[in-house]
Amino acid sequence: MEPQDLQRQPLGGAAEVQMCQAIFPSHANHLGELSAGQLLKWIDTTACLAAEKHAGVSCVTASMDDIQFEETARVGQMINIKAKVIRAFNTSMEIGIKVIVQDTFSRIQKLVSVAFSTFVAKPVGEEKVRLKPVTLLTEQDQVEHDLASERRKVRLQQEDTFQSLMRESSRFDDVICDQEDGMVSTGDTWVQSIELVLPPHANHHGNTFGGQIMAWMETVANISASRLCGSHPILKSVDMFKFRGPSTVGDRLVFNAIVNNTFQNCVEVGVRVEAYNCDEWSKGQGRHINSAFLIYYAIDDNEEVIMFPRVKPISKDDVRRYRGAIARKRIRLGRKYVISHKEDIPLCVHWDASNQAYLSHSNVDALKGLAAKSGWEVTSAVGKIKMHTLEESDVLSVWVEKQVERPANLAFDLLSDFTKRPQWDPHYLSCEVIDLVSDDDTIYYITCPKVSGSKPIDLVVLVSRRKPVKDSNTYVVAVKSVTLASVPPSPQYNRSEITRAGFLIQAVDSSSCTVSYMIQISSSTLPYFAGNLGGWSRSIEETAASCIQFIEKTTIGRFINK
Repeated sequence: MEPQDLQRQPLGGAAEVQMCQAIFPSHANHLGELSAGQLLKWIDTTACLAAEKHAGVSCVTASMDDIQFEETARVGQMINIKAKVIRAFNTSMEIGIKVIVQDTFSRIQKLVSVAFSTFVAKPVGEEKVRLKPVTLLTEQDQVEHDLASERRKVRLQQEDTFQSLMRESSRFDDVICDQEDGMVSTGDTWVQSIELVLPPHANHHGNTFGGQIMAWMETVANISASRLCGSHPILKSVDMFKFRGPSTVGDRLVFNAIVNNTFQNCVEVGVRVEAYNCDEWSKGQGRHINSAFLIYYAIDDNEEVIMFPRVKPISKDDVRRYRGAIARKRIRLGRKYVISHKEDIPLCVHWDASNQAYLSHSNVDALKGLAAKSGWEVTSAVGKIKMHTLEESDVLSVWVEKQVERPANLAFDLLSDFTKRPQWDPHYLSCEVIDLVSDDDTIYYITCPKVSGSKPIDLVVLVSRRKPVKDSNTYVVAVKSVTLASVPPSPQYNRSEITRAGFLIQAVDSSSCTVSYMIQISSSTLPYFAGNLGGWSRSIEETAASCIQFIEKTTIGRFINK
């Protein structure tokens, strides 16, 4: 290819930019790994250039959120960063960023990070900027465009959601007061650092480069986390970098970082940045220009994930930050669907009547295995209803626990008959028996309402019932998707899948029981749970309350005489 041909190569589609960098020792930490701060600089630069390519005017970073780090890049490898304007609103844009690392010798590529940032177009003089819409060329462009609107709604309502969850958390049992050996005072993790903004730290607008600020913030957050784990923390994700105001060359930037809370094998560190010019510095009156919450994990010499000690909040501010970390963790769970929208690989099995015993047994075992997992965390508790979540890599599971004032055998009979489920569960429009396989196993065809403008979903599931066996008081209603040639997917619906789900019903006494509903979330079922997990919806709690009412309104006499 001739040099003149190279000049004609486009930089990418509309508002799309790529950056390719070789990783040198100057970009790495003491372990030879690309430092998170350096990567954040490159990400911010690439995203800014994509925003300006679309807007045609200077743009500034408003926020960068939901940065997930999947892989580590090392010295000698190549980094490729792609930034693309996904949707333009009036004066702001959402930029999607994808980071790939490539090994120089094997040429194997791995996903390092995915992130979303919001940039605002700077007006020129008095003229108001109104951004042009993004041209959608493919079906995937349309999907990303729609999801960008959902993510924007989440961002706009995040503060209200956060405050609501903080009010709710005050009604929880005060787990902060539980004393454990090895607890660490949050004050022991506090770190303060200062930087003087010099010309090399400024961007092409003359303000402090946002990527540089993020890199400095990551440095102090890393030090704070290291004081808790006694190891070298690894950045797992960033909840949000929120830019509240600019700073310029000559400003003094003061960074304060502290561990807010720990969650078994990860820790949240909060960072606050204040800027001072000369006059403000002498008076001690700074400007709050940035905040962020960074999540770290750590590994030991055997590359096993370290379990963090619990932190002990001392002051009122410590307690507020401690509870705030719990609320933010719940919001992050709810954002999983609107952030990534990953499609699942179909896993459901073909129904084979000759293999009925095995399929039924594996269905029940899958639900019991989910219930037996460790690491469940309470995310809400109101009245008779408690919700738990379990995160395992990219797999999210939900457990809704209900206290019911009716015998366990009555609850079992009512809940194992799925034709009755639409009477109390608004997420089920219809439930039809396809095959009454045996007294213990039934195959149902289920339809559900649509959410977020998509098609409604349908399912074909095997429901397996088990009464308590010897030395047990637990009734089991297990649910798993199966495929049937007689019920093929319909163009009117998105065929969904349940990997494992169901009810576990335990007798408390002769007249009451605990009903636990558990489900391993799939991409198609997550939209029904996302709002609840994130705290901006109460549909699951409302459904649980409806379930309790449905069971309790059925009298013992009606049940016996049925």
